[in-house]
Amino acid sequence: MNKIKSKKEKRYQVILTTVMVLIMLITVYPVWYSLINSLNSAQDISKNGFAMLLPGEFSLDSWKSVLKNPEIFRAFGITLSRTVIVTILQTLFTSMFAYGFSRENLTGKKFYTAIGFLSMYLNGGVIAYFILFSALHIYNTYWVYIIPCLFGGFYNVIIFNTNYKAIPDSLFESAKIDGASEYTVFFRIVIPLSKPVISALGIFTAVGTWNDYSQTLYYTKSSEIQTLSYYMLSITKSSASAAQLGETMSAGASSVLTTMSNSAANYKTIELACMVLSALPLIIIYPFAQKFFEKGVMVGSVKG
Repeated sequence: MNKIKSKKEKRYQVILTTVMVLIMLITVYPVWYSLINSLNSAQDISKNGFAMLLPGEFSLDSWKSVLKNPEIFRAFGITLSRTVIVTILQTLFTSMFAYGFSRENLTGKKFYTAIGFLSMYLNGGVIAYFILFSALHIYNTYWVYIIPCLFGGFYNVIIFNTNYKAIPDSLFESAKIDGASEYTVFFRIVIPLSKPVISALGIFTAVGTWNDYSQTLYYTKSSEIQTLSYYMLSITKSSASAAQLGETMSAGASSVLTTMSNSAANYKTIELACMVLSALPLIIIYPFAQKFFEKGVMVGSVKG
């Protein structure tokens, strides 16, 4: 019986390992494909097509072109600053709102709950937001990336609320007896005990903010404040026309198109280099936050 069980376990482990390796390869390969072809020469791509495993002819021309382009670094800086600010402030404000919402003595809690759930399924839409942002004078400004994103939504409130309810009420009561205010309780008791869920939601917020291009698409018109994701989207969508335009532009033009050669393949390597540059920060940060992320996503799933 033990031998049969052992054989079944081994077979299961083999199948599980195989499936996980396949999933890993499917997940990692697009990044690897972009990286090796960004390091491939345009001449080799034009002659032999895109590489599958290793660059056919190693070249740093595309990366030199990207790193010399000021527009990409400006978009990178705007995206980075926006991601840091939004992640910190959104996590702080949403966690504070959720703490107040989790208290049993909150007046009008049923009303707030109904409004919160309604906001999860209905919103004003692009036109309503456009009118609102114009009235607030934040349309086509850097603040359109910050102010509308200060609250993380009612879904995050529910997750925070679940975590807060797992904290023993005796901690709150003893702190109140010692004269602690609500702010003291929140910052000295609730926040330290909520690090896993804060880290998990912080990662989700950071990834969503970093990859977001809709704010730039709908609520800005100046190229001076475009984000990196929108910049990548624009050059990806206009790859054929941009390659033709790059043939006729002068050497003094400020656009990334000036870095292109007379071939579409060279443009494609630059495009792939931009994609890798866009994904690189999140790839570097994620391993350091993985420990907290794993704890955070398990909040409320196991009693004990």
